[in-house]
Amino acid sequence: MSKTYLEWAKENMQLNGQVGRQHQYVQADCLQWLTNAQSQYDLIFIDPPTFSNSKRMEQTFDVQRDHVTLMTNLKRLLRPEGTIVFSNNKRHFKMDMEALHALGLNAQNISHQTLPLDFERNKQIHNCWLITHQS
Repeated sequence: MSKTYLEWAKENMQLNGQVGRQHQYVQADCLQWLTNAQSQYDLIFIDPPTFSNSKRMEQTFDVQRDHVTLMTNLKRLLRPEGTIVFSNNKRHFKMDMEALHALGLNAQNISHQTLPLDFERNKQIHNCWLITHQS
């Protein structure tokens, strides 16, 4: 939601040669934006905060409490062969596999493959999942 973060994103995309109209930079309440979004995507990368009570949001966000609702909204935007990369830094995060399966989603934990060097001393704080539609 921060204009500063959006500017950083634009700069990083430009540095990596990723420019053009196909990239969007939106300042919005992410949860509200997801509810209203209509497009579908091949790849969705999401790294939500562990907790947020931003004044710009209608309600608080807790990644443990709200990740299934988040996945429900993301599933609608994910193309049939698409992938969601879901990353978070909540210590002892537990993916609700039962709820994801009920949504028709598979989740593969790839945390060990994506652990940054600065997290090696405390591996419990990094979580990363590949989420796809069930076949």
